[in-house]
Amino acid sequence: MNKKPFIQVAGVIDLDEAKMLMDLGVEYLGFPLRLPVNKEDLSEEEAIQVIKQIKPQHKAVLITYLDKADEIIEFCNKLNVNHVQLHGAIEVDQLILLKQKRTDLIIIKSLVVRNNNLGELKNSLLTLSPFVDFFITDTFDPSTGASGATGKTHDWNISKKLINLSSKPVIIAGGLNHKNVKDAILHTHPAGVDVHTGIEDSNGRKDFTLTNLFIKETTEAFESMKEN
Repeated sequence: MNKKPFIQVAGVIDLDEAKMLMDLGVEYLGFPLRLPVNKEDLSEEEAIQVIKQIKPQHKAVLITYLDKADEIIEFCNKLNVNHVQLHGAIEVDQLILLKQKRTDLIIIKSLVVRNNNLGELKNSLLTLSPFVDFFITDTFDPSTGASGATGKTHDWNISKKLINLSSKPVIIAGGLNHKNVKDAILHTHPAGVDVHTGIEDSNGRKDFTLTNLFIKETTEAFESMKEN
């Protein structure tokens, strides 16, 4: 894939927001749909219409908890996307089927950090590595049961250990914003970053200034990482 850092903004609300993100240079736009806990930011039909307007140099990413290969393929086909972030548990045989039936599909698999689950995350990483293209770390919120868009950070040392162990690129997520993203990148040396609530205003929309600052801090951190 691309040699540029993976910068994804998740939770696109509508076409205006998508256009703002693309104008600011965000390459990956995430659409969380069919979620067990969090409310969807837009309907599936609305997502289809927004995705139709995404420029070729940008990528729409389906973020979902679906765990059956055929359902995932059907949904990717419906949305017309070839990037999918699998945020729930999924069996290896389903990942294998997914890769066999949609060879063009780029699969991002979440590694959700909870209390004392580093051993479990290491096992998942080693078991699933042959069948995914990226991993993404995120933070579990025990108060809501959500494992994404929680606005909560986790111990970056855990992400760092997973990044060092992984044979596949690892994206970091979980409570990132323009104030902490540079430190997180320089500490963990990830392949990319994902942000959702950390650049939203009080109305839950992506804020132009916060997004711009996030991209600036992210870009500077990755440039600094290259130099060192």
